[in-house]
Amino acid sequence: MKQQHVSAFLSCIDLFFTFFKMGCVSFGGGYAMLPILERELIEKKAWTSRDELMDYFAIGQVTPGIIAVNVSTFIGFRRKGIAGGIIATFGFILPSLIIITIIAAFMSSFADEPLVQHACAGIRIAVGVLIVNAVMDLGKKTLKSRLSLIICIAAFGLSVFFKTSPIFLIIAAGLTGFLCTKGFSKKRG
Repeated sequence: MKQQHVSAFLSCIDLFFTFFKMGCVSFGGGYAMLPILERELIEKKAWTSRDELMDYFAIGQVTPGIIAVNVSTFIGFRRKGIAGGIIATFGFILPSLIIITIIAAFMSSFADEPLVQHACAGIRIAVGVLIVNAVMDLGKKTLKSRLSLIICIAAFGLSVFFKTSPIFLIIAAGLTGFLCTKGFSKKRG
């Protein structure tokens, strides 16, 4: 019995530090985090599959809050229930809280320094590259049918040219996929 408690405690510590480590490098938000989430949660820990991570990521986009934090909550909940969701979420956000507190204390005296401005510019470029990489990986994994390609092109066009709300795009894409797939399965059946 004692061994089970120790094992459960160590598992929670592992959960916390896995998300704490990812939280330390969480520049750029959800899309930039996707490669890091994949490496840590799929390749290193085998806590989820690519398809499940993409599902968590999609759900994280339509729920309030930061995508990567939502994903950490989902993974933590899946591993250890409510306590796991809290532990993973806290592990993920704690580095940001520490860093923001330190930066806020000193930023006003360093914000105009060229070194700080150049460092921030470099970070923005790196985040842009991570986002492009995540989009390309996501496209390779999800654009596997003519329907998904059509939905992607339509959503892209509506977003870029008509500034359509992302919420509408997600709902419309989901409904289109559901209705087209449902209609296709009825024709076969």
